[in-house]
Amino acid sequence: MSPRSNSSSVPRSGRLAGSPAVRRDGKWCLVVGSGSVIATDPAFTGELDRFAALMAAADQSVAVLRTAQGDPLASRSRGRR
Repeated sequence: MSPRSNSSSVPRSGRLAGSPAVRRDGKWCLVVGSGSVIATDPAFTGELDRFAALMAAADQSVAVLRTAQGDPLASRSRGRR
């Protein structure tokens, strides 16, 4: 299944990998010090969704590997960067 078709793996809120892209209430916003703007371009927001899904899958894979290796911090560090 492609990440684009699996919107359930896209976080409902939060900053995307240290970028100015933030997901709030199911909408992507670009946030800077002077304010924010809602992203409305479907191609752009689709790419943000795809990237967020890939990041979530990568985080999950790392957590699984850490757990398998007996890393005591694995359960505490999930989803954090």
